[in-house]
Amino acid sequence: MTANWCPTAREERNMACFGVWGTVGSTGRWPEVVNLWELDGWDGLVANFAHELASPSLQDPALAKWWAAAAELRRGGLDRVLIPEPWSPPIDELTDAGVRGVVYAHEIVRVPVGTVRAFLDALSEVGVPALESLDLRCVGAHRVAMINDSEAVVIWALPSWEAWGRYEQAWDGSELSPWRARLVALNAAVQRTLMVDSPLSPMRTGRQPQVEDRRPLDTL
Repeated sequence: MTANWCPTAREERNMACFGVWGTVGSTGRWPEVVNLWELDGWDGLVANFAHELASPSLQDPALAKWWAAAAELRRGGLDRVLIPEPWSPPIDELTDAGVRGVVYAHEIVRVPVGTVRAFLDALSEVGVPALESLDLRCVGAHRVAMINDSEAVVIWALPSWEAWGRYEQAWDGSELSPWRARLVALNAAVQRTLMVDSPLSPMRTGRQPQVEDRRPLDTL
């Protein structure tokens, strides 16, 4: 994905790789990969779909060989269209600042219909300050589109496995009680899984995957 698809996506679609991670199996479905892409707003997504689906095959002809190889490694998937919060940093800002995680917490948050804005506001006002005190960095805060304002995706970078352990233990103590109380008041269901970077994921390397990273498809 990172070596062969990312350079083409950036060149043909102005589509940046935000991250490619593997899910830690004990915390969620396995084997599983989570990919996050960054486009230039709705106009960028429109252009991406128009490019991808213009062919009668409903597949970019330039990627036919890539898809043939990738299909052997896949069993399906589930995609979401995400809208980042204004304060949620783009990937270039994160890599320029040297942000990275030894492990990442990937949270899918479900709230009553129409209340995702209240959750994201609370995340900014209460959640982020509370978790930053435990050495977590919010690297992604997103509203899920096309789902009636009832779901959000939040990604946290943690500097060590020990930091993750302290975070989980804090849920049972008083340190995070204001944030937990706010989540309960919002009737927010948080499903958290852990992820680790793939070798060429931007926050691991500090850059977007390059053309020179490409590998022969028959070696995948």
